[in-house]
Amino acid sequence: MEVIKIIRDADVGANFPTPFIYRKREASRAIVFDKESKVALLHVTKNNYHKLPGGGIEAGEDISTALDREVLEEIGCSIGNVRELGIIEEYRDKFELHQISYCFLADLVGEKGVPNLDEGELADGFEPVWMNLEDAISTLEGEVGMAHYGAKFMCLRDLTFLKEARKK
Repeated sequence: MEVIKIIRDADVGANFPTPFIYRKREASRAIVFDKESKVALLHVTKNNYHKLPGGGIEAGEDISTALDREVLEEIGCSIGNVRELGIIEEYRDKFELHQISYCFLADLVGEKGVPNLDEGELADGFEPVWMNLEDAISTLEGEVGMAHYGAKFMCLRDLTFLKEARKK
């Protein structure tokens, strides 16, 4: 899979000291389309931003297994027709984190279900929302300059993925 973008602190208007060593985290994400060509986003109500469904690849998981698990947990859906979209690497200096996100395009299989969120996701107020691709892009474009450090990376990352999906 091709690297689409590398995001660093300077890209999100931050300026933390560059660490000597980064902790590596890999994640699997998806742009999931329903039958009406709407895409799933998670509204993180606590800090009022949106993100794509997906998350960390756990020990012993492959990318595909993590993707299926995360999508089912966060938006309550099964997916099929999974296609590679690309990779975005993030270097979050504040957290000494090098995150590698593998993103896919996928189609909803069956009906929309109920998420099974963990305590942190519940505390952050994760709520799945479905909108057309252009509205999803506009939504994230309006959130890129927000104050929350982590959200700045997530919004720029997921906006980049959505714009890449528009080309497909």
